[in-house]
Amino acid sequence: RALPAALGRALRGRAAGQGSRAVSTSWCPVGTAFDVKQQQQQPLRGGAAGRDTGLFGVPELSCPEGFQEAQDKALQESEQLVQKACSTAPGPETVMIFDQLSDSLCRVADLADFVKVAHPDFAFREAAEEACRNIGTVVEKLNTDVELCQSLRRLLADETVLSSLDPETRRVAELFMFDFEISGIHLDEEKRKKAVELNVRILDLCNEFLIGTHIPNKIDKHVLPEHIRYNFTAEGNYLRIAGLHADCPDDLVREAAYKIFLHSNAQQLARLEELLVSRNSLAQLVGYDTFAHRALQGTMAKNPETVRQFLEKLSEQLSKRTQKDFEMMTKMKMKLNPHNSMLMPWDHPYYSGVLRAERYNIDPGLYCPFFSLGACMEGLNSLFSQLLGISLYAEQTKRGEIWSEDVRKLAVVHETEGLLGYIYCDFFQRPDKPHQDCHFTVRGGRLKENGEYQLPVVVLMLSLPNSARGAPTLLSPGMMENLFHEMGHAMHSMLGRTRYQHVTGTRCATDFAEVPSILMEYFANDYRVVNQFARHYKTGQPLPKNMVSRLCESKKVCAAADMQLQVFYAVLDQIYHGKHPLKKSTTEILKETQEKVYGLPYVPNTAWQLRFSHLVGYGAKYYSYLMSRAVASMVWKQCFAQNPFDRAMGERYRREMLAHGGGKEPMLMVQGMLQKSPSVEDFVDALVSDLDHDFETFIMDS
Repeated sequence: RALPAALGRALRGRAAGQGSRAVSTSWCPVGTAFDVKQQQQQPLRGGAAGRDTGLFGVPELSCPEGFQEAQDKALQESEQLVQKACSTAPGPETVMIFDQLSDSLCRVADLADFVKVAHPDFAFREAAEEACRNIGTVVEKLNTDVELCQSLRRLLADETVLSSLDPETRRVAELFMFDFEISGIHLDEEKRKKAVELNVRILDLCNEFLIGTHIPNKIDKHVLPEHIRYNFTAEGNYLRIAGLHADCPDDLVREAAYKIFLHSNAQQLARLEELLVSRNSLAQLVGYDTFAHRALQGTMAKNPETVRQFLEKLSEQLSKRTQKDFEMMTKMKMKLNPHNSMLMPWDHPYYSGVLRAERYNIDPGLYCPFFSLGACMEGLNSLFSQLLGISLYAEQTKRGEIWSEDVRKLAVVHETEGLLGYIYCDFFQRPDKPHQDCHFTVRGGRLKENGEYQLPVVVLMLSLPNSARGAPTLLSPGMMENLFHEMGHAMHSMLGRTRYQHVTGTRCATDFAEVPSILMEYFANDYRVVNQFARHYKTGQPLPKNMVSRLCESKKVCAAADMQLQVFYAVLDQIYHGKHPLKKSTTEILKETQEKVYGLPYVPNTAWQLRFSHLVGYGAKYYSYLMSRAVASMVWKQCFAQNPFDRAMGERYRREMLAHGGGKEPMLMVQGMLQKSPSVEDFVDALVSDLDHDFETFIMDS
C-alpha cells in the first residue's frame, strides 16, 4: 500500500497493546475452534431483529455507507485535535494530542485498508477504498501544516521541557517531527503544495500499480499446443494465465505461463515509471539525494550505502554455492528432459523442488495428516504459554462483527496481565479473496486519556484450502510455517506495549518488523516444538523425528540459489529507487541486473518488474526480508536454539525486542537482545551459516 508520512506513519504500521480482564466464560480452547466445523453463527448482514454490531464491533460499519459516517467522524475529531495541539503549551500533552490525532485517523484508515482487499461484498470494498484515499489525502495535508508543525517544534526547541520527557515520549515527538520534515514542512508554500500533490499522486499510482500486478493475461488459445491448453482457464477462444504455474512438471507449461504472464504491458510500465519518477521528485523536493535515502531514514540499515554493502557481500559469499545449485538443477533437467537442458528462470522453483523431494523424500502428502489446523493452533498456544505466559482463546462473535462465517476471533490473554488484544483469523480461501498471507492492523494499542488501555486488534489472513465436511483442515509444511510466521507478527502487535499507538507493535522500521515473524519460522522447524503438537489426525501417532529432520534439511537444498534470487530482487529495488534519471528503461535494468546478480538469462519481451508488488509497500526496502532473517537467525542461535521453551529468554525477548514497538531505535533493540551490535559481516555470516547442512541428519540419511 502507499505509505504516507507524518501522522500517517501509523497508517503503514500495525498494532499492539495491554489490558486486564478475567477469563471469559464465552472463550473456548483454540484448537477446537479450528478443527470442528462450527455452525454459522449469526447472519452476517440483516436477517434477524435488532441492529448489527458492525465490522469489528464498530457500530457505523453495519453497512458500506457507514464508512462515510466513520470517516466524517474521524475528520471532525481530527480538526478539533489540530486546534487543540496548536493552542496547547509545549509539554508531554502535545505529544499525546498528536498521538490522539494519529489514532483518530488510523482507526478508520487501518480498518479500511483491510476491508478494501478482503471483504466479500464489493460495496464494502469500494467504500473502504474511498475512505483510504480520502483520509490519505487529509494526512498529506496535515504533513505540511505549518502551524501544526510549529506546535511540535516549540516543544523540541524548549530544552527544559525536552529534558523532562521520558525516552519514549521524546522519541515519539522526534518521529512526528522527522515525518514532517520528510514531507517538506521546511519548504515555501508553493513547494509544500507540490509535495502534497506528489504524495497524493503517488498514493493513486501505488493503488493502480498494485491492482495491475495481479491482473491475468489472455492469449488466443490457438497460439498454444493443444495438449497443454487444459492447464489454463478457458474464456471463449482465449486462455487466461493468472500465474507462473511454477510447480507444474511440464516444462512447456511453465515456459508458456512465464512468457505470457510476465509479458510487458505498456499501461503498467507507464504506471511504474511515473511512480519511480514521482518518488524521486518528492525525495529531491524535500532535500534527499534519492528516494532510497529518504525511505531508509530510521531503519537498521540507515542508508542505501549500507544496504548496497550488505547485498554485495552476501552475493559474494553465495556465488559459489549458487553456481553449484544451478549445476544440480541443470543435471536434473537433463535427466528428465534430455532435449532441452538449458536452465531457465521458470525452471528454478520446479527443479529445486524436485531435488528436495528426491533427496529427502518429503512428499507433502506424508506430512499433512500430522498438521491439522487445530493441532497447529494448539502448538502455537502451548509455545506462547511456555515462552511468554500467553494463552489464545476462541471467542464467540456478535452479528455483523465478521465478514465471513469461517472467520474466528481469538482473545490473547496473559497469565497475570489479563486480556492483551484480539486476533481475527481469516484463514480460508473464498472467491475474490487475495491469495496471500499477511497481517493487518485494525486498531493500534495505546494508553487512553482516561487511563484505560486501548486494546489492539489485528487480522491474520491466510489462503488455506477448505476442508471436506467433517474432516479437519490439513496443512502442508509450508502452510504450517506461514501460520507460525504470521502469528509472529500478531504477537509483536499484542506485546509491543507502548503508550503511543504511533509506535505500537509492528509500527517500527521495516527491516526490524520482519524479525519476530521470521524468528517464528525457526521455532516451526525445531523438532522439540513440532513434537508438542504434530499428531496424525486419525491415529494420534506423533510425527517421527527423522521426518522433521529431513524436512528441515530439505530446505537447504538449492537454498543458496533461492537466497541469490532474493538478493537480485533487493538490488533491483535499490537501483529503481536510486539515482535518477535512470540510465536505462526499467526493463533494460531488469535484464542487466538479472544476468549480473542472479545468473539465469533474461527472457525477451518479459517484464517481471511489472508483477513486483513489493515495490509498493517495500519501495527501497525489499532488502528488509534478508536483513531481518539475519537478525532472527542470530537471536535463534544465541537465545533459543539450546532450549526453545526457555521462559527467562522469552521474557528477555519480550522486554528487549517486542515491548518497544517502534518506540526505540531498532539497532538498540537488537543490541539489547544479542548483547552486541552486529556488523554487516555478522548479518552475512548468519545468513550463509544457515545454508550449512546438519551433519547428523546427513549421515543418518546416507
